[in-house]
Amino acid sequence: MNNEGTMKTFMKGAVLLTMAGLIVKLLSAVYRVPYQNMVGDQGFYIYQQVYPFIGIFSTWTSYGFAVAVSKLMADSEERDHGSILRIAFGFIAVISTLFFLVLFFGANFLAGWMGDGQLSSLLQVGAFAVLLMPPLAVLKGFFQSNNEMAPVAYSQITEQGIRVTVILLGTWIVISSGFSLYAAGQMAMFGAVAGEIAGVILLVTFFRKRLFKFNSPSKLRVWPVIKNMTAISLSISMSSLILLFFQLADSFTIFRLLTESGIERTLAMEQKGVYDRGQPLVQFGILIATSLALTIVPLVAHMSKKESGRSAQMYAGLAFRISFLFAFAAAAGLTFVMPYVNEMLFQTRDESLTLIIFSWQIVWMSLLLVMTAMLHGLGKVKVPALLLTGGLLIKILGNWLLVPIWDVTGAAVAGNLGLAFIVIGLLQYFKKVWPIRFAPSRYYGWIAVSTAAMGIVVAGWALFSDIVLFDGAASRISAMLTSLTAVPLGAAAFLLLIAKSRIITEKEWYIIPFGRKLAGLQLRIRQQKRG
Repeated sequence: MNNEGTMKTFMKGAVLLTMAGLIVKLLSAVYRVPYQNMVGDQGFYIYQQVYPFIGIFSTWTSYGFAVAVSKLMADSEERDHGSILRIAFGFIAVISTLFFLVLFFGANFLAGWMGDGQLSSLLQVGAFAVLLMPPLAVLKGFFQSNNEMAPVAYSQITEQGIRVTVILLGTWIVISSGFSLYAAGQMAMFGAVAGEIAGVILLVTFFRKRLFKFNSPSKLRVWPVIKNMTAISLSISMSSLILLFFQLADSFTIFRLLTESGIERTLAMEQKGVYDRGQPLVQFGILIATSLALTIVPLVAHMSKKESGRSAQMYAGLAFRISFLFAFAAAAGLTFVMPYVNEMLFQTRDESLTLIIFSWQIVWMSLLLVMTAMLHGLGKVKVPALLLTGGLLIKILGNWLLVPIWDVTGAAVAGNLGLAFIVIGLLQYFKKVWPIRFAPSRYYGWIAVSTAAMGIVVAGWALFSDIVLFDGAASRISAMLTSLTAVPLGAAAFLLLIAKSRIITEKEWYIIPFGRKLAGLQLRIRQQKRG
C-alpha cells in the first residue's frame, strides 16, 4: 500500500511538473509575438541578440543542475543530503559569479564582437539574472528529490508569468514614454531578473514550511560530487540547449556578416529581426515533442530495465512516430500558410521564404528531443553530446559560408543542416545500441499522402480567401482571417487521413497526452466502414 501510494504521488507530481513545463514553453513562444509588435523588427533583433546568453545559463542551471541535485540526493543516504546541498550551492554560486563577472565587465567586448556596441547595457542588466541561479537550482533539486513537484511547478509558472508580464508591460511603458529600443531591450532583460526573484521567493517560502535538518558535514568528497553533478546536468539539458546555442551562433555571426557584405546597419538589424521571427514558430511547433519527451520517454527507460524489451521498443517507436507525425504536419502546414501567418503575427510578409526554411527545424528538433531523451534513459550520453557539438560547428560554418551569399536565408539553411546532421547521426547510433525499427514504410507513405491532401486544401482555400472572400478587408485582417480558417481546414484533412490509415492505433493514441479524441475519431471511422 505504501509503495502504491508513493507511486501515485510520484505520477501526480510528474504530471504536474510536465504541465508546468509545457505552460512555461508555451508562454516563452507566445510572448515574443506581442513584443515584436511593440518594438518592431529592429527592437526584436536587439532582444534576440542578448537573450541566448541568459537562456543558456538559465536552462543549464535551473533545469539541468536541479535534476542533478535531485538525482544525487535520491541516490545517497539521508545523512549526506545536507552536504550535497552545500556543495551544490557553493559550486553553482562560483559558476554564477564567474559568469556574472564575464557578462557584466566583458559586456563591451561581447557587444563589440557581435558588431553592436549598444548591446552592452542589455548584457549588464541580464547579468544579474545569473546571480539568482544557485538558490533556484538547489531548491528545485531539493524538492524534486523528495518527490515534491508542486513547489517546483508553481515556481516555474510564477517565474515565467512574472517575466512575461514585466517584459510586455515594461516594454509598453518604455516605448510609450519615447525611450529608445535599446531601453526597451534592457526592460526585457530585467524581466528575467524579476521573474527569477519571484521564483526564489516562492521556493524559499515552501522550503521554510518544511522541516529540513542540516546534518553535520559528512565525509563526502567534494570533487566527485561536483564531477557527477556537472556530467548529469549537461547530459540532462544538452538537447534543450542546442537551439539556444544555435541562437548564440546567430548572434555572433549574422549581423556582422550582413554588414560586412555591404548591407546598411539598420537594414541588417531589421533583417536579423525578421529572421528571429522563426524562433517562436519553432518553439511552438516542438511542444508536442517536448510533451512526449517528458511523458513517454521515462516509460522507455523503465521498460528497458525489464527482461523483455518488447514494451520498451513499443514505447520508443510510438514516441518517434507521434513526434515525427505532428512535427512534419506543423512544418508542412506553416509552409503552406507562412505568408499569411507571418503577416498576421508579425505585421508584414517579409522573408516568408526564409521563415518557411527556418520552420522545418521543427522536424529535426522534435526528433532530436525525443531520441536524445530516450538515449539518456538508456544511459547513453557521450555520443549524443558529440553529435550535438558537431551540429553546432556545422551551423557556425554554414552561417559563415551561406549568409554572405543568401543573407538570412543562408542562416536558416545552415540551421537545418546542423540539426539534420545531429538527427541522422542519432539514427545511425540507435542502430548500434538499440536496433529497433521506428516505423514501417507504410507510415511514411501515409504521412506523404496526408500532407499532400492538406496542402491542396490549405493552398486552395488560402488562395480563394485572399483573392475573393476577404479581398475587401485590410491586409493584416485578411491575413488573419485566411490563417485562422485555413489552418483548421488543413489540420482536419490531415488528421482524417491519418485516422483512416490507422498508422497510430487506438490503443497507442490513448497512451499519449490528449490522444483520446483522436482514438475516438478512428473508432468512429472504423464503425462507419463496418456499417
